[in-house]
Amino acid sequence: MSQFFQIHPDNPQKRLIDQATQIIRDGGVVAYPTDSGYALGCHLGDKKAIEKIKWLRSLDDKHNFTLVCSDLSEIGTYAKVDNDVFRLLKAHTPGAYTFILDATSEVPRLLLHPKRRSIGVRVPDHAITRSLLAALGEPLMSVTLIPVGEELPMTDAEEIRERFGAHLDLIIDGGACHLEATSVIDLRDLPPKIVREGRGDITPFQP
Repeated sequence: MSQFFQIHPDNPQKRLIDQATQIIRDGGVVAYPTDSGYALGCHLGDKKAIEKIKWLRSLDDKHNFTLVCSDLSEIGTYAKVDNDVFRLLKAHTPGAYTFILDATSEVPRLLLHPKRRSIGVRVPDHAITRSLLAALGEPLMSVTLIPVGEELPMTDAEEIRERFGAHLDLIIDGGACHLEATSVIDLRDLPPKIVREGRGDITPFQP
């Protein structure tokens, strides 16, 4: 059964953030709140944890994983960002967007699409997530927690515990999240392509 931490959504308790970070470093799979819905996360290069997330979400190798990053400079380590893309990212991060970019060699191969060397990147506007990332010192490998056969992300930690508690190492209860997933914007070629409309306003990325 998973551990269950109640963490303040605006002023996260450092002791609990540090414990959560250690669980991630030790190979744990965690459910955590973001500025859209709840998400599943694990250590960047942990094959066993990534396979577990793929199993929980019934994902195939073609799914674009997301690196949840603390800031723009961290994005630049893992994704190829030119000046035009940098300006777009700077204007819209942090926020409820996932951006698809070409990956650099720093991204573990098991996270990459088999035909396109692309990766999703995102900088969430949520105090718990940002505290986790600061303590971790590197991105969190992440996917939105959308149960198999459903379209919307989960938004309630107690419900996550009931449905997935047996398979997770930690659930972070940071209160209710928004019902919408992120908007997904492909920035590999400009003009941007809108892959999924979600919580983030897509108007700035439309022609």
